[in-house]
Amino acid sequence: MAESKSTNVKKLIILGVLCALIIGVFAFLANRRPASLDEIPKLSPVEQLLARNLNTSYPPTPKEVVKLYSEYTRCFYSETFTEDELEALAIKSRELLDDELVANQTDEEFLNSLKLDIDRYHAENRSILSYSIASAADVDYNSFDGSEWASLSCYYSMRIGKTIVPVQEKYLLRKDLEGHWKIVGWELVEDEDE
Repeated sequence: MAESKSTNVKKLIILGVLCALIIGVFAFLANRRPASLDEIPKLSPVEQLLARNLNTSYPPTPKEVVKLYSEYTRCFYSETFTEDELEALAIKSRELLDDELVANQTDEEFLNSLKLDIDRYHAENRSILSYSIASAADVDYNSFDGSEWASLSCYYSMRIGKTIVPVQEKYLLRKDLEGHWKIVGWELVEDEDE
């Protein structure tokens, strides 16, 4: 009988320790604060663009290419960034351009021209507030000289001083040998009323 009493006491002690352990785990989990959305660090628009890898997630359609290029453009003229971030953004934005367009300027020439343009925008108190891309149904597709081409419009809301000015640009894209749509060029669409 003494043996069964000591066995029962051991079982009760083990059971008590297990219960305390289970209660402790539940108490820990119940009192743990889940990370709120406010506590999760948010990337700035510049950081988001710099984090994007175009080798693994290149935009699949002309509309998405122009949308991404417009986001680079908006960041150039409306966001704050370091010199290194500007250089990295400039290089990444050129990945969306057709090889023939890229061949017109070295990376250094492009960056210098971009810096001058950004300085001019700031001096004129200009910025790009937003943009919208034409619907997928409004993309014109054509084939010419063995290449696939697409054209579409992008509408920008530009702030100049205290005035909001709508601007429309028409983009021309060509599909490259890897099947990626690349920007060949763009032009400002003049308002017919002017």
